[in-house]
Amino acid sequence: MTTPPPDHLRLTRVDTGDRVRIELDGDLDHDTADLLVNEATAQLSARPGLGHLYLHCGGLGMIDSMGLSALLMISRRTTAAGVRLHLEDRPANLDRILRLTGTFDHLTAPSPTGAAGDSTYEEEATVFRPTRPDAGT
Repeated sequence: MTTPPPDHLRLTRVDTGDRVRIELDGDLDHDTADLLVNEATAQLSARPGLGHLYLHCGGLGMIDSMGLSALLMISRRTTAAGVRLHLEDRPANLDRILRLTGTFDHLTAPSPTGAAGDSTYEEEATVFRPTRPDAGT
């Protein structure tokens, strides 16, 4: 008997040229971490010319150690593929776990100056950021 996938994380993918945005809505935890890793990995495999992978975290609820592990795995895979990972619209609870675990700079640091695609990222990043009065930093 197969178990239905957890319904407390919904992923929505938006493709824009050499960029993919995955919107997270719900909890990123032990039950759902593989769902996100599998989707990100599928996008990296299907798009050899991908330049940027955006994880839009505005709808993220709870995140546990497996959720953090998923983000780190995605970071390793994007780095290996030469793709820039962006964690957009991070809620306060995500920033808190990143800071507590010492992974904040690793997962959120901007590209080094002069890196390929760095100048266009700043111009286009606002397109991906919705304005919400309760959005985290």
